[in-house]
Order: sequence, then structure tokens, then C-alpha cells
Amino acid sequence: MDYTFSDKTSALKPSAIREILKAASIPGMIPFAAGNPAPETFPTGQIAQITERILREQPIPALQYGVTEGVSALLSEIKTQLVDPEGIGSDNDAMLVTSGAQQVMDLAAKVLCNEGDTVICENPSFIGSLNCFRSYNANLVGVDLEADGINIELLEDALKREKNVRFIYVIPNFQNPSGVTMSVEKRRAVYALAKKYNTLILEDNPYGALRVRGEFLPSIKSMDADGRVIYAGSLSKILAPGLRVGFALAPKEIIAKMTVGKQTSDVHTPILSQMLACEWLRETDLQGHFMTIRDIYRRKMDLMCDLIDSEMRGFFRFQRPEGGLFVWCELPQGVDMLKFCKRALKRMVAVVPGTAFSVDENRPSSCVRMNFSTPADDRIIEGMKVLGKLRERYEKHIAAGKTDI
Repeated sequence: MDYTFSDKTSALKPSAIREILKAASIPGMIPFAAGNPAPETFPTGQIAQITERILREQPIPALQYGVTEGVSALLSEIKTQLVDPEGIGSDNDAMLVTSGAQQVMDLAAKVLCNEGDTVICENPSFIGSLNCFRSYNANLVGVDLEADGINIELLEDALKREKNVRFIYVIPNFQNPSGVTMSVEKRRAVYALAKKYNTLILEDNPYGALRVRGEFLPSIKSMDADGRVIYAGSLSKILAPGLRVGFALAPKEIIAKMTVGKQTSDVHTPILSQMLACEWLRETDLQGHFMTIRDIYRRKMDLMCDLIDSEMRGFFRFQRPEGGLFVWCELPQGVDMLKFCKRALKRMVAVVPGTAFSVDENRPSSCVRMNFSTPADDRIIEGMKVLGKLRERYEKHIAAGKTDI
């Protein structure tokens, strides 16, 4: 029979990243297209011990239904160890445990956006969030990024021009996909513009703990004096993503609506995951753990970036990030980015085409996203050498007056 889908989903397309990840699962494929944390950062032994203890000592609470807001002990640990040190939150704020930070974006759009309302996003931006906003038929408006974050002049132009702007979505730290970090001055400017034009900010901070160089910068939420910032946090990059534990910190009125919205989606985040995360936060020297995983990411990032310098020899233009998981690389003018990605794939190296992250899906891109956290060091070396050989082929054809091979 013929199937008719809702207007909200009929326009949605499979994520380009997920489609490439299917190819990345082919044996022997080098996964520069992934976005997974480095598996060597997972405290697997500690997770096994905590899980065994919970199921031995508290099996019924771990396996029974729970409250939507989250396990109270976990909320307390998140506040003490992740929220208070950041200097965020006020007496008017509340928290909600979510199934990963991605659910914060979904719930924010669900409770704030009517069809046709506007969401302003950095361009490029995280495809998971963009598709989430599209699923509510929001009008997405992209504002280009600069080396120090969103273009403030263009942001104000969009706020003046667009109707029913419900929120501005930003990833200030090591933005996905660009790796860009928003300067303190621009963080203040974004907040000032949100206040001037009376809209909200959705601040997504999954990578904040993964700073490997430079100074830690205050979050936009730390500047929130009048309750207009929704903060999305996550344990995926510091503990393990498969547990699906994230959290929202926002004004109480917004959290109350998000809680009702979550009840219609999944009732609550898995209780066993929440209890495990709570015990892990209690038992772990968090600052020591951060130092350990930052050392791993610093080494892997520097390895990839140094190899981009030596193997690509200017063919890739890029800005070395200060943290996070990704390097954003721009191809030479005239080189077809999608064909480059396909040729890399044939050579068993998977990278993500920049068009996957465009707010305007029809807007061309000359960039690719490279991930350094997932592949082992020897695979990073191997993959970059493969791309270096591909670069040589392109350069020979460019020297002959051609832009394609």
C-alpha cells in the first residue's frame, strides 16, 4: 500500500553522517567520519563494578519506573560537580535529566516552537539538532561563523528581520562541526542581543570539559541574569555515550513544560544509567579524570593536525581547535567536495561532507569534517597518508589546468 507520512516528518532525510557511518562500518574503513568519544577514555572497569553493586544491592529501584525529572541523588551530584563549578544556575532555575543532550534540543523545540516559528542557528551546525528543529517544522535561519564564533552583525540582522524567533541555538565550545570556540566578547554580545530582541538562547555544551589548550571560558548561562538561557549538558563525552545521560538547566517554568514533554516521549531516562552515573560521579576524582582524558585528546588532536600539515601541505585549510573532537577542513577552490568525499571513501577513508551541517540544505560547501577521537593512532596515521596520496593526484590535475580527477 501507499503510506502517507506527517508533514513534520515527510521532509526529513536520513542523516548524511549516519549514512556515511554505515560505510564506515565496512571492515578496514578508517572512520574519520565518526563523532564518537575515544573508547580508551571509557572507565569500563569502574562501570562494571558499579553496575554489579547496584544490581546486587538496589535491584528494584534500578529496574523500576522512576520520576521524570530524574534520580534526585544524580541531580544533586550534577549540581555539585558539573553545574556549580561552572558558576551557572540561579534560584529560578531547575534541572531535568534527559536521554542525552540531544533530547534537550528536542524538548526545547517541542515546548517552545509552533510550526513556522524561527530558530536561529550557527552555520554550519550540528546535524542532529538541525534535524530535530526541522522535525517541528521550524524556520531555520543560519548565521555564518567566524574564527571566534558567530558573526554578531549578521546575527542582529537576522533578529531584526525574522519573525517569531523562539531561540538562538549555539555550541560555544569547540563547535560541531567547525571546532570553533566562541570568544568571551561574542558570548556577551549574543546574550545582549537575545535580551535586546527578547528571545531565548539554547546553549549546547557537550564538549566543554574537553579543552586541551587555552583558557576555560565562561558559559553564556553564567551570564544569565534574567532567565533566557537553556543550558544542555551531557555525560556522554566524560563518561560514556551509550548510557544516554544528559541534563537541561533552565528557568523553572521551562523545565516544567519540558518535563511534561519528556513524559510523552520516554517517561524518564533509564534509571540504571542514572544510578550508575550518580555513583560514578560520587566515586571519581573528576578533575583527575578530566586531566587523563584531556591528555588522550590532546595527543590524538595534535597527531591528526600535524599530519594534515605534513600530508596535505596546504590542500586543506584549517584552524587547529582548542578542544573537542573535530577538525574542519576547507578544500581548494574549484575542487568538488562531494566527489572528494566519495574518492576518499573508495580508498577506505570516511570523512563527512560539509553540506551535512548546512542550515540551508541547498547551500554548497567546500569543507569536510574530520574526527580524531574515534580511530586509533595508527589508523589516524594510515588514513592521513591515504588522503595525502589523494591530494597528490588532485594537485597533478590542478597543475594541468583541471580541478577534477
